[in-house]
Amino acid sequence: MAALDTWRDGATKSAIVDFVEHAVAEVAPEDRVAVFDNDGTLWVEKPAYIQLDFLVRRLAEQAAADPTLADNPAYAAAASGNLTWFGDAVTQHYNGDDSGLKIIVGAILSAYAGLKVQEHADRVKAFFDAATHPTLKRPYMACGYTPMIELLRYLEASGFTNYIASGGGRDFMRPVTGPIYGIPPERVVGSSVGLDFVDGHLVTTNRPEFLADGPVKPVRIWGRTGRRPILAAGNSNGDIEMLQFTAAGAGPSLALLVRHDDAEREFDYTAGAERVLELADAHNWTVASMRDDWTRIFD
Repeated sequence: MAALDTWRDGATKSAIVDFVEHAVAEVAPEDRVAVFDNDGTLWVEKPAYIQLDFLVRRLAEQAAADPTLADNPAYAAAASGNLTWFGDAVTQHYNGDDSGLKIIVGAILSAYAGLKVQEHADRVKAFFDAATHPTLKRPYMACGYTPMIELLRYLEASGFTNYIASGGGRDFMRPVTGPIYGIPPERVVGSSVGLDFVDGHLVTTNRPEFLADGPVKPVRIWGRTGRRPILAAGNSNGDIEMLQFTAAGAGPSLALLVRHDDAEREFDYTAGAERVLELADAHNWTVASMRDDWTRIFD
């Protein structure tokens, strides 16, 4: 069986192992469903989401071609390289203020409208082939958390089926979840835009379809799997409902929260995770400390 070598011995690792042992003994393999948030749970999300880097490059291109876009805060921030504006807008969303997020969503919808889905996937692959993290100086393809990838392998070896359930873009994640996590595209649940069928091709539109965050996450998980997960892992307020949905099951379950508290090796922050940390304490959810529970963060 795959091992959790980069997880330190202690209460967190024991909780995971104990849960898996109970699940193997008590839960049929087809019901051993595990769901993972992506940003901040499986790969880095600071100083800004990786997808925002991808988006900002496109918005900067558009702003350079059309100066009138500078009146839009998202395009202005992209043109000046102000990633903080985007990060703050998302943090405000997790604290109940969607004003900045609405601007970002509008920019996302216009940035890649009209592309065939394969053209969009090719752009994503080209981005990951070339781009590196701005402060960690690692290729984005090497920014997945080693302990969490080990957990995916450990669960697979125990008969689990792993899904990604993220607020990030479904079609942004799908080209890389296989190489990074070993999770195929059909098991990626994420936010999406509408698609049109045109002359034998699927083409992206500027119509929003789903923002797979907060209470929408369990709805989308059920729609894809038809099952209540028995393990869910997240790191932010946007994962609360997914964790609650998992923990409310009748059999063995594990709600796992990744805490970013390692400024030396990654980042140290609680912004956007204040409520979920309170709930984790109140409901005895398992909290994995990057600093205390992981011997290393990246390969």
